[in-house]
Amino acid sequence: MQGSATTTVGKARLQIRRNIGGLACYLGIWAFLAIFLIYPLIRLFYDAFTTYEDTFTFMNFYDFFTDSFYLKSLVNSLLLGVGTVITTSLIGIPFAFLLLRYDFPGRNLFSYLSIVPMIMPPLVGVMGFVFIMGRAGTVNVILMDYFGFTKPVNFMYGIHGVLIVETLHLFPLMTLSIVDAMGKISPSLDEAAESVGSRGLRKFWDITFPLTTPGYVSGALLVFIWTFADFATPLVVGIDDLLASQAYLNIVQFVDRRLFKMGIVISAIMILLAILFLIVAKRYVAMKDYSSLSYSMIERKSLSRSGKVGVVVFLSSVLILAFIPYLGIVLDSFGKGWALTPIPVKYTLQYFQRVSIETPKFILNSLLYSGITVMICIVIGVPIAWVMARTKLPGRDLLDSLTTLILALPGTGIGIAYLRAFREPLPFFETALIGMWVVVPLVLGVRRLPYTVRGTFASLQIVHRSFEEAAESVGAGKPATFRDVTLPLIWKGVLVGSLYSFILALQEASATLLLVVPGHEMMPVGIFNFYMGGSVNEAAALGLILIVLGATCLFAINKITGARAGGVFG
Repeated sequence: MQGSATTTVGKARLQIRRNIGGLACYLGIWAFLAIFLIYPLIRLFYDAFTTYEDTFTFMNFYDFFTDSFYLKSLVNSLLLGVGTVITTSLIGIPFAFLLLRYDFPGRNLFSYLSIVPMIMPPLVGVMGFVFIMGRAGTVNVILMDYFGFTKPVNFMYGIHGVLIVETLHLFPLMTLSIVDAMGKISPSLDEAAESVGSRGLRKFWDITFPLTTPGYVSGALLVFIWTFADFATPLVVGIDDLLASQAYLNIVQFVDRRLFKMGIVISAIMILLAILFLIVAKRYVAMKDYSSLSYSMIERKSLSRSGKVGVVVFLSSVLILAFIPYLGIVLDSFGKGWALTPIPVKYTLQYFQRVSIETPKFILNSLLYSGITVMICIVIGVPIAWVMARTKLPGRDLLDSLTTLILALPGTGIGIAYLRAFREPLPFFETALIGMWVVVPLVLGVRRLPYTVRGTFASLQIVHRSFEEAAESVGAGKPATFRDVTLPLIWKGVLVGSLYSFILALQEASATLLLVVPGHEMMPVGIFNFYMGGSVNEAAALGLILIVLGATCLFAINKITGARAGGVFG
């Protein structure tokens, strides 16, 4: 009897220790988000609404909205974002529809290649385009030497060049989101539509496309925000009248205090607009009922011979355009003496030697910081996904909203928020956080957290709770149940989300260019500095290494998931 009582007391103490441990982990997650996400944003808005004497004011915003150049930059940024959504929709929607619904030669190859443009950062993409289609690029040299053109055609320098680069880089985001959404449409809905005479384009617009709205809105929002926040691509082609470019240029100059303050105000406006677009998108999706949607087997249809030819020509044309920058990067990274000739006259490995052996810091820092980023994403993101999927803890819905909000936050805004929030020396240290290299993996960990959360959450949703309940019924605690039962069933989702976090951390330029600590630069910073400094071959060599790393991760993701990776993007 006494032994039974002792056992009961022991179990009760063990349960209390588990509850305390779980509560401590939950509070730890909130502490991380409070320090590295919420506080920097609050600090940014505080600075935007105060003077240098800490007096509350609206004058900073008044100055912005009464300045014609900043207003023009705002309009240009909005138009560029909308334009990119339209062009990526024109490519991404038919791409996704054809890949998911029809059989044609090379479908699996097209499916894999359609994602590849995403691994090329816009900064590298615009360089590749300039090498091939710039004023002294291959196309213009051929036009002037062999077709009688007296002056080069302006393919790249202007807002249209930015639109081309962003479209061909970001249409895979739209394709993935649409593929994921279309994969949830039951074939019975199509059959019902056809039974009442709705076929072809009419069926697509009346039935198929409306049911893909959640995926389309998610893809459109991502495309818009990525375009909205990218300042490096416009600067390479000489465009500075965009909000992101102005935010960067105003912050990196340390002479004019008014311009510095305007950089902060522009960042605050960009974040406010991103939050506004996110709220509007979520409310629009919530207005309709998509409860009939769930993953189901799709029976692909056969095409006529002419239909197959048309599909292959369309997909090949898009991919050829998307792969133009790859050709430019390869030629320039190996080429020597490439001036006013269609292709380089000599080839060498000296640029790779320079960036990988003489100055390997860019590659080593990228691998190290991206690896730390993945660890942060797993340590913080997997528990967040578990809390969202398996508990009813207070604040669970807010966690969901915050991870969604991170997706919408522009990197430029986050980078400037960190500059303002962590500029004072840390307690017990003489250096501020922005003077330490660790700030880069921290900001990347926050920026890429949603991909690990969503990949894990999607996997948890398809693991039936009865498995976990069976383990707990025989005495296993929640940590042991998660380790021995849940984790073996969801590891693919965790791995896929982590690999996406790794790829995107490697590519990140918006935040890292602002927070770079001398001696600790990552590859995108090295590419930007090399290119702006005139060492374009070294920039191309570093860009090619970055592409190979991304392609390797993408190959692994493709092997693990097949075609259903769109859920990671929301």
